[in-house]
Amino acid sequence: MTFSSDDADRLIRIGEVKRRVGLGKTMIYQKIKEGTFPEPYKLSPFAARWSDREITAWIETTKNSLGGKRHKI
Repeated sequence: MTFSSDDADRLIRIGEVKRRVGLGKTMIYQKIKEGTFPEPYKLSPFAARWSDREITAWIETTKNSLGGKRHKI
């Protein structure tokens, strides 16, 4: 089985996660604690990365669960 670069999952840093989801670091870690946000992969005691695919899926699920742009907060 061969994989193209489109099949590969990237591991992204907290800065990119924050930018993509529009939440701050504190809120992201609160949501992780609540079980409502993807957990990071610990690469070392000082390095955590998130799956690009898991973040993309979380964004899509969140958008769909809120009814899209029609949802009023």
